[in-house]
Amino acid sequence: MPNPVFECILTGNIPDFNRFTGKDNAMKILNWYVTRGFLLAFFMAIGILTFGMTGANLVKVLDYVSQGISFFTFFEFTLYILPIILTFTVPWAVMVAVMLVFGRLSADSEITAMRACGVSILQIVSPILIITFFLMLFCLYLQVEVGPPLLGKSRTLMQTAAINQPLAIFEPGKQIEFENTIIYIDDKEGEDGIKGVQIYTLSDPQTVAQDISAERGKLLVDKEKQLLIVRLFDCLVVDKKGAAEQQQDGDAGMPTRFFTQQLEFSFNYGKQANERRISTKAKYMKLTDLMGKIRLTKQLERDTTELEVELNQRIAFALSPIAFLLLGLPLAIRTSRRETSVGLFLSVILAGVFFLSIILCESLSSFPHLYPQYLLWLPNIIFQILGAVMTYRISQR
Repeated sequence: MPNPVFECILTGNIPDFNRFTGKDNAMKILNWYVTRGFLLAFFMAIGILTFGMTGANLVKVLDYVSQGISFFTFFEFTLYILPIILTFTVPWAVMVAVMLVFGRLSADSEITAMRACGVSILQIVSPILIITFFLMLFCLYLQVEVGPPLLGKSRTLMQTAAINQPLAIFEPGKQIEFENTIIYIDDKEGEDGIKGVQIYTLSDPQTVAQDISAERGKLLVDKEKQLLIVRLFDCLVVDKKGAAEQQQDGDAGMPTRFFTQQLEFSFNYGKQANERRISTKAKYMKLTDLMGKIRLTKQLERDTTELEVELNQRIAFALSPIAFLLLGLPLAIRTSRRETSVGLFLSVILAGVFFLSIILCESLSSFPHLYPQYLLWLPNIIFQILGAVMTYRISQR
């Protein structure tokens, strides 16, 4: 049997609606009706969006898995990047849910009927505002406390996994650089074999000292010493260093060529990885560490624009659910379409504009005179003001 409250709303029977609302029962039913639709759409949207964005970040990791890295590492990496991904997908899912739910309510004239019965737009959307506020706090917590350190751990995890499974580092047709050495391979074989190896050792960044070719090779790891050993077989070595020295002396030097059955290179890859971890990047710091670094940098009288951009970007992203809700609500009511594709299309466009605007402002961090740390707030401010004005106009109709 249909609920009598909704019969009153859909038929515009205001006296009967007022009779039901005498005990605030009808308002609770309406709020739950709208909130339930929003939550259902929100969780569906966040599931799909998070899955899509996570998959885009796992392409490289899946390639490593196919080359021998364990599935445990794969799942651990996924958990590490999930908090940062949620800071993007939560506000986006809020907009998708608002566009779908209120677009359908508007298309079915349910919002018009509710307002005819004396229910304001604020009363209709108030539960969703409360939910979005808590989602904003959740995003803020992820951005300033949880996400950045875990993102840093995800990068360290893949570096460590690559050391333990050296073959995963090497990709056919792509160069790998270790210290002053560049390595190319044509193919792989087995767990640790490489084929068609080309190695260039550099005396300086612009000069090739030796050109080494080998039909095949093998990769070994000394975990205690953190050494990656590249052992080559049937090698042709072209020594160009001597020829370059002869040319400097005025002689027409020729490269020296010789053949050797085995040649070995050792790279302290663990040392390189540890050196990179000594200084933590700003995007991997917690809020307290980042603010401490900003204060220290100011005391040293150095430019803090890049650090301030990172700080403001995190907070701007965290506050975006409110901006997405305020703009998505009036647009959904104005479009008045039942089709899911319309709401999805609008949400994708608006989210894309918002995220691209913040990324564009972040790219200006090398131009401190433009104050990019403050420009980052423009997308939030524009979305919120525009949404508030449009919502006010709709409520005054």
